Amino acid sequence: MPPATILSRFSMVRPRYEVPQADSLAWLAAAYAAADAGGEPPPDQVERWSRLLGRCACPPAKIANRSFAIPDLGTRDWADTQLYDVPRRPRGPGTGVRSELFAALVRPYLDTLYAADATAPDEMIHVTCTGYVSPSPAQELVARRAWDTRVTHAYQMGCYAAIPAVRLAAGAVASGGEHERVDIVHTELCSLHFDPSDHSMEQMVVHSLFADGIVRYSATRDDGRPGLRVRAVHERILPGTSELMSWRVGDHGMAMTLARDVPERIAGALRGFTTELFARGGLHVAALRDAVAAVHPGGPRIIDGVRDVLELSDAQVATSRAVLLERGNMSSATLPHVWMRLLADPAVPVGTIIPSFAFGPGLTICGALLEKC
Repeated sequence: MPPATILSRFSMVRPRYEVPQADSLAWLAAAYAAADAGGEPPPDQVERWSRLLGRCACPPAKIANRSFAIPDLGTRDWADTQLYDVPRRPRGPGTGVRSELFAALVRPYLDTLYAADATAPDEMIHVTCTGYVSPSPAQELVARRAWDTRVTHAYQMGCYAAIPAVRLAAGAVASGGEHERVDIVHTELCSLHFDPSDHSMEQMVVHSLFADGIVRYSATRDDGRPGLRVRAVHERILPGTSELMSWRVGDHGMAMTLARDVPERIAGALRGFTTELFARGGLHVAALRDAVAAVHPGGPRIIDGVRDVLELSDAQVATSRAVLLERGNMSSATLPHVWMRLLADPAVPVGTIIPSFAFGPGLTICGALLEKC
């Protein structure tokens, strides 16, 4: 049997602009009104959109702050924005402009993540669903540093991509040979993909949830160092659900659709999926009662649904809820932020089982069974 893989060396870079959720919702109200007015919006229209957002957007009690790589979502000086001069361009710029900005922003973030690294990883898996350029920022980093590092791209999976990336990394590590250290790097800049002219109720929810996140970690053979041991991974696409969630390249950035009944459809399959995940890791699902769950916080209802279906306590999902509160939904970068906190938390003892769940288009349910070691 090949040696187990552990995840360790977690680090993240906080995007430059941290905005309180109340301020970002106020900006959204002004942007929606400006897109409607085709200019500086009248105060009564801004107030109307504020009331609508108050009924359907994720409130500050659930997401206190979100971080962004661009300053736009914290300013009403439209002419001083990088993307969202809404009175002049209600939809924002085209996808080409947003893609080039993605590359320009990610390059220095990757340099910061690897500034202290004296040795190169054998492989780097670059994970994103928010920007596509070739060569990618990961390839450019390897070229700048003159590293002998293989780059693999894990793109367009959305919020669940961390678990397939771990599966790819664990497979490379288990194959032996030259893949002793595989780094997984997430660069999600969701703020580049708002369309202020689309303010349907569905999009108001989406616009109030997503934030930017940059994080990296390493997969290596289990050699006794502290980390999260990968005991099992599992994935399933639910039949008859392909229209419930999507993430597609549009003319003005990426566009997401999100049906209201996504949490219920996930809940209907989650208990059986979890039983299979534990079995793959050599455990009975009864071990769940002593576990600490890492749930991708797609929104408050997702965390609540996982807690209720699996009969977990609030304490067992507290870290997932804290990441959502402090950072928002950072797409694929969110679950690694939860893992990083659980690994560093002395209140989570060695030996704790950490069932991890993430969800995305398909509908796809992904799970990883980790153990703190």
